[in-house]
Amino acid sequence: MSKVEEFEELRPLLFSIAYRILGGVGEAEDAVQETWLRYDGSTTSPTSTKAFLSAAVTRISIDVLRSARVRREQYVGPWFPEPLLDDPYQDPARSVELAESVSMAALVLLERLSPLERAVFVLRDVFGFEFDEVAAAVERSAAACRQLLVRARRHMQAGQPRFEAAREERDELASRFFDALSEGNVAGLQELLSAEVSMIGDSGGNGPQLTKPLTGVDRVTRVLAMAYPRMAGIGVTYETHEINSRPGAVFRDRDGNVIHTLGLDVADGRIRMIRLVVNPDKLRHLGTPADIWAIDRATRQAHRLPD
Repeated sequence: MSKVEEFEELRPLLFSIAYRILGGVGEAEDAVQETWLRYDGSTTSPTSTKAFLSAAVTRISIDVLRSARVRREQYVGPWFPEPLLDDPYQDPARSVELAESVSMAALVLLERLSPLERAVFVLRDVFGFEFDEVAAAVERSAAACRQLLVRARRHMQAGQPRFEAAREERDELASRFFDALSEGNVAGLQELLSAEVSMIGDSGGNGPQLTKPLTGVDRVTRVLAMAYPRMAGIGVTYETHEINSRPGAVFRDRDGNVIHTLGLDVADGRIRMIRLVVNPDKLRHLGTPADIWAIDRATRQAHRLPD
């Protein structure tokens, strides 16, 4: 195969590595493009193209993440990764690891790790690279990588829910949730939400946001049952879709512009977390962002919602 063909065959893997390290679709695409430029400019032929390109995209992603850390520390409100509808890389032998690692909950946990810990965890535990390949990618010894992995696993395991639902259960709960949401069915929503449910929004200061997470089934139910039927009254629609391998939906205005995504985390047979990504900078890969401020004003004016 030509260089271009080799690279395109591995592009889904490279993007998936970069996205898990960076948590951003645009940043991951840029890292993959930079990897191509380095590969295209190389005058030597690597023994393993997969190992060479995976190492290159990992190093680029680590550098980008180090600079992004400063911006994320100054981020307004909660930070979530850019929502991913479809992971381009599929491997039946590692389907569970791939799905779990791309969830919003896992990516938020990965933010607690150092860039090196994050890269080692992604390469080893998610994609199954051998330790010598991981060591070469992050330019550390295999022994050092083992220590990095131990620390990374400890952080990840400490934050994981104890009893996460199987996919079939998640999908069934999500279907009932969106039916109840559309109807403003308070009792239906209360039946599906955990008593400790939280609803959190990420707007980055670029749109209306929850000033702090809403917690508790009564508060979350009241807001959901009031807001979404009324948004439908001004032409807002939604399409259900997996968001980062979990049930969710993309909400759009009457012109088809993206308002936000909504993702659900399910554990112990109930919905325990509702995550909204409202920041238009994180939605551009899904379509033209809506004017979320205008949507908020129109909803309040049309239905006299309190501030």
